[in-house]
Amino acid sequence: MKQWQLFIAFFRVGMLGYGGGPASIPLVHKEVVEKYRWMNDSDFGDLLALANTLPGPIATKMAGYIGYRVSGWFGLLNAVIATILPTIGLMIVLLGTLTSLKDVSWVNGMTSAVMPVVAVMLAVLTWQFFDRAKKGLGWSATLALTVVVFVALQFLGIHPGIIIAFLLAAALVKKDQQAEKGEES
Repeated sequence: MKQWQLFIAFFRVGMLGYGGGPASIPLVHKEVVEKYRWMNDSDFGDLLALANTLPGPIATKMAGYIGYRVSGWFGLLNAVIATILPTIGLMIVLLGTLTSLKDVSWVNGMTSAVMPVVAVMLAVLTWQFFDRAKKGLGWSATLALTVVVFVALQFLGIHPGIIIAFLLAAALVKKDQQAEKGEES
């Protein structure tokens, strides 16, 4: 039963993840956290942060890890195949169709209309992560960190992987310092 659920969950992501990885993230969250409850928000956030630092498509990285976590190696293969199968089929059909109809106005309207939908899905997921960070760090630390990361990404051109690695290292240092204080007490 879990194999079927894994396949269906990631097949949906592959079918509906129009726009690539960023569009797939909210869909994976919906399936994995909200519907099947294979992970909680905290675990999903950790997975998302790690997956963003690694090379390759994020949807398949997330599918592979979640599939492995839920059902071992067979789950990994099942989830990855379910994620890429619809993409391969849809690419062949859609690109062939869109290429032949690229000058038709309703096709241009359809492709343009998808972008705001993806933007709203990402905004909702962003707000959920921001709200979770606020609960863990507090308003001022969350806002300060948000501003610093925004400036680093937008104006300084620092790669997201470097920022995430720095934040992970800072968290480890903080954890070690807290452990040392606990030993001294």
